[in-house]
Amino acid sequence: MSGIPHDHYEPQTGGEKWLHRRLPIVALIYDTIMIPTPKNLNWMWIWGIVLTFTLVLMIVTGIILVMHYTPHVDHAFASVEHIMRNVNGGHMIRYIHQNGASLFFVAVYLHIFRGLYYGSYKEPREVTWIIGMLIYLLMMATAFMGYVLPWGQMSFWGATVITGLFGAIPFIGDTLLVWLQGGPSIDNATLNRFFSLHYLLPFVILGLVIVHIWAFHTTGNNNPTGVEVRRTSKEEAERDTLPFWPYFVIKDLFALALILAVFFAVVGFMPNYLGHPDNYIEANPLVTPAHIVPEWYFLPFYAILRAFDDTVWIVQFASLITGGIIDAKFFGVLAMFGAIVVMALAPWLDTSSVRSGRYRPMFKWWFWLLCFTFIVLMWVGAQPAEGIYPYIALIASTYWFAYFLVILPLLGVIEKPLPQPETIEDDFKAEYGKSADAAGEASPAPAE
Repeated sequence: MSGIPHDHYEPQTGGEKWLHRRLPIVALIYDTIMIPTPKNLNWMWIWGIVLTFTLVLMIVTGIILVMHYTPHVDHAFASVEHIMRNVNGGHMIRYIHQNGASLFFVAVYLHIFRGLYYGSYKEPREVTWIIGMLIYLLMMATAFMGYVLPWGQMSFWGATVITGLFGAIPFIGDTLLVWLQGGPSIDNATLNRFFSLHYLLPFVILGLVIVHIWAFHTTGNNNPTGVEVRRTSKEEAERDTLPFWPYFVIKDLFALALILAVFFAVVGFMPNYLGHPDNYIEANPLVTPAHIVPEWYFLPFYAILRAFDDTVWIVQFASLITGGIIDAKFFGVLAMFGAIVVMALAPWLDTSSVRSGRYRPMFKWWFWLLCFTFIVLMWVGAQPAEGIYPYIALIASTYWFAYFLVILPLLGVIEKPLPQPETIEDDFKAEYGKSADAAGEASPAPAE
């Protein structure tokens, strides 16, 4: 499974040999959990297990909720209230599912930005990165459709605004919008479509997660130095790595326990903190909320969508050279999806020969500014599109694109990186060697 030399599963008993010849499932599991893993991984490598656990949690709680939910505009809101009030433990199941989406996106954003900092998208892991971006897009689609299902005010009007964006696409927009909604407006057909896809997509995500894990098990895991595991011999590989079980499994489970403690504290004591109170009002097409906002994890890209209005010169220029085909609304849609596309293209936009940001002094400043920009976009996306907020959104959006399209390619040319360790073993010894040697000296000598 991995290109790193290591011991593979060898069946011992007659039963194991019989099963191995017919279905080598034990070998697959063994090679997965015993895969050699760079021994210098830090705590930013915990988000994979958090994401996997959360995905399973969302699927299980979602299946339970579906048993009691009614996907019809006349009954959806009441069925959610029925879950909350009458189903045994229903309120807890719903709150776990509702806040599980937030945990999912907290983990995925930290996972993505860790990959951007340590260069996990670089060769030979480009395909792994692209698969991760596909998972992220499907997560966004699934979360959006799930937000519509309670059929509250924010559900209805959020769906109206977001689906309306597809109508801005030239020539095919109106047809695409009708196909997506199942009719001329958000109604029962829309709710049924979204319910069906919201139930289906998590299983597609699960399949892609398996491929994602398979991909990095083939290429090997990245690590904070960006230096590859030595593969010339099994002995050298063992000096750079440790088996995933038990070392990293125990570390990941410990981190997962801490994160779940915080998660269940939120579920138990402040389950609606990240929600919107208008969604506890049944959907009414005749009453528009004062301020329509999506869930917090969509806010950065919602801010980018709104930033490019018809007063921005690049929007006016695009409209002029296309004869009005690209108007402000369509340009905003292109910018919103383009913000994700440029992130997916990072493997080809980053021209530096050094993988890890740890050894790139100039890169660090621009990267942390990107993180700050993301937080600013999240904040400004929740504000009304008036006053100074559109200008802040435009500046932050400009930097987001400038980072990937201009700064990242230029840094590879002008930046002078710091010296890197020759091997992962060297980095590990520099970080932990003294304490490990001290522990070895303190331990009693083995008996003769």
